[in-house]
Amino acid sequence: MTIKLVNKLKPGLTALLITASLSVPAAPVTLDQIVAIVNDDIVLQSELNDTEQSIRSRLAAQGRAIPDDQILQRQILDRLILENIQLQLGEQQGIRVSDSELNSALERIASRSGLSLEQFRETLIAEGQNYTEARQQIRTEMLIQKIQQRIVSSRIRVSQQEIDNFLTSEQGQQQNAANYRLSQILIGVPLQATPEMIQKAEQQAKVVAEQLNAGVDFSATAIAQSQGPNALKGGDIGWRKLNEIPEQFAAVVKDLNPGQFSTPVRSPSGFHILKVNDKQGSSVQLVEQVKVRHILLSPNEIRSPAQTRREIETLYQRLRNGVPFEEIAKQYSDDAGSGSQGGSLGWAQPGQMVPEFEQVMFNTDPGQTSAPFESRFGWHILKVEDRRQQDMGEEMQANQARSSIRQRKYNEELQNWLREIRSQAYIELK
Repeated sequence: MTIKLVNKLKPGLTALLITASLSVPAAPVTLDQIVAIVNDDIVLQSELNDTEQSIRSRLAAQGRAIPDDQILQRQILDRLILENIQLQLGEQQGIRVSDSELNSALERIASRSGLSLEQFRETLIAEGQNYTEARQQIRTEMLIQKIQQRIVSSRIRVSQQEIDNFLTSEQGQQQNAANYRLSQILIGVPLQATPEMIQKAEQQAKVVAEQLNAGVDFSATAIAQSQGPNALKGGDIGWRKLNEIPEQFAAVVKDLNPGQFSTPVRSPSGFHILKVNDKQGSSVQLVEQVKVRHILLSPNEIRSPAQTRREIETLYQRLRNGVPFEEIAKQYSDDAGSGSQGGSLGWAQPGQMVPEFEQVMFNTDPGQTSAPFESRFGWHILKVEDRRQQDMGEEMQANQARSSIRQRKYNEELQNWLREIRSQAYIELK
C-alpha cells in the first residue's frame, strides 16, 4: 500500500487493514474501494458516494430533476477525476489556500446570510452537515479556482493591438451593453477527433435540441448529458456580456430572449446549446471615485493581534487630538508604499480595495477620518479627502477592454487546458 493511498483512506481504515493482516483469516469484509487511478493518486468509492449524496441533496433542495444513478455517477466520477488532476498539478506548483484566505471566504459566505462565522457553523451543524467537511470542500473549491487562475492566466497574452482593435469594433463600442445569464449544454469532442466522432457528437446534440424543443427541462438535461464543467449546476455559467464570450456564441445569444435556447453551435470543444436565463441592461457611464489616505498596522511575529488593535486605537486618539494624518502614516503605517506618501492611495474606485475597506471608504464623508477597522491585512484608519464622479476616460476604457479580452480568452483557454490535462493524464477505471 502506497503512502498516498494510506493518507487518503478514511481514519481508522488503515489500522483495520493492519489488524486484519495479523489476525486469523475470517470472512471477507468490504472496505473502501478504488474506483479510478489518476496519475499518482486515486479516487475512492467513498469519495464518489459522499459527492453523490451531497449533489442529490442539493438538487432535491433546488427542486431539480435527478438523473438515473448510472448517468449521475458517471458525471460525478468525471468531475472527481478532473479535480484530482488539477489538485495534483497545484501540489506540484506549490499552490495553497491559507487558513486566513479560507476564513475570509467563510466569513463572506456567512455575511451574505446575515450571520457571523460562528452562527454559520452552528447553522450547518443544526442542518445535519459536518462543518469540518464543509470547510474542507470550500477549501478544495477555492484551491481549484486558484490553480486554474494561476496556470490558465499564465497562458494568456493581450497585446495593445488587440485592445485597439477591440475599442474600434462594434463589440468594443457596446461595452455597456446588456448582461446575459447563460446556461449551456456541451456535447464534447475529444482532441484529434475523427470525422466520425465529430459527426456522432453533432447528431447527439441535435437529438438533445429536439428533446428541449419537446419540453424537456434544460437544467435536468444539462445534468444528465452535458460534458461542460458546470453540468452538475444545470449548465449555469453565470452572467456574461457579449464581449466576454466567443464571437460565434455572441452572434447567437444576442438574438435570444430570456427563456430561449439556441440550436447547436460548433466550437473546438464540441457542440453547445446555449440558453438565456435572464438579461439585464447597463447604462452606467460614471464611476464614483474617492481620494483617500490610510494607516495600516498588521500583526506580526513581534506584535500580536491584540497588541495591534491597542496600538491602532492609540494612533486614532492621537489623530483626534490633532496630530496630522500624514505625519502618523509616514511614521507608523505598515504599508510602506503609501506610508512614504503620508498614507495616500490616490483616487480609488469600486473593485480596487478589499470589501471591508470599500465599505468604510464609501460611508465616510470628505474631510472625515474613520474609526479603526479590520480587514484581512490588519487594522486600518482611513481619511477621505474628496469625492468625484468621473467619466470613463480612455485609460478606463482600455483597462475594461483588456479585462474583457482576457476574460474571453480565459474562458476559451480554460476549456482547452482542461481537455489537455485530461488527455495527458494516466487514468484507469476500476
